[in-house]
Amino acid sequence: MGQLEYLITTDDIYNLNLLLKKNPELAKSVADEDISPLMLSCYYKKPDVTNVLLKYLDEIDIFDAAAAGKFDVLAYQIYNNADLIHEYNADGFTPLALACYFGHYEAARYLIFKGAKPNQPIAGASGICPIHLAVAGNHTDVVQMLIEHNVQINTQHDTGITPLHYAARNGNLEMLVVLLENGADVSIRMEDGKLAADLARENGHEEIASILSL
Repeated sequence: MGQLEYLITTDDIYNLNLLLKKNPELAKSVADEDISPLMLSCYYKKPDVTNVLLKYLDEIDIFDAAAAGKFDVLAYQIYNNADLIHEYNADGFTPLALACYFGHYEAARYLIFKGAKPNQPIAGASGICPIHLAVAGNHTDVVQMLIEHNVQINTQHDTGITPLHYAARNGNLEMLVVLLENGADVSIRMEDGKLAADLARENGHEEIASILSL
């Protein structure tokens, strides 16, 4: 791991600022994981680091904008090239998938308004959709917005897991209620036969397991 990546992952704001003041071009480099430093900070959930990096970036692409929740940049990018909405980044994510994964409600809503497809899975054979990502990240407001745009609430990805399975595993009662009130099916099993109730019980969420077993 290089110095920049280390400072990002350890949330070392002071030394990160010092490093970027000496060499601002590092903010535009590619991290060890073959992603931008900005995206790396988003994956590690370091919002203060993200804000520092943004000070040294005169422009970012639509994927970094979606991950960081930079609504103004999203709007600018889409204004110049609306087709970017449906593009995939190197990791197979669409801008909407990133906005949902990182919990940026306004960005996700705007992308859908401009034509992003709520049920479009990420690239590859996994079948992971924006609602899986939003539920896994515990972003209830984003999930509610996706439901309002007719998302497939019982969609399964390659291991058979549904959004309800994620909510049960996370022990997120609020999310669970939202999903159940909008048609989530408690009887769907993963490929290994597990119900959402089984995941809740395995992770110590007995109250949720009981609700799902009624």
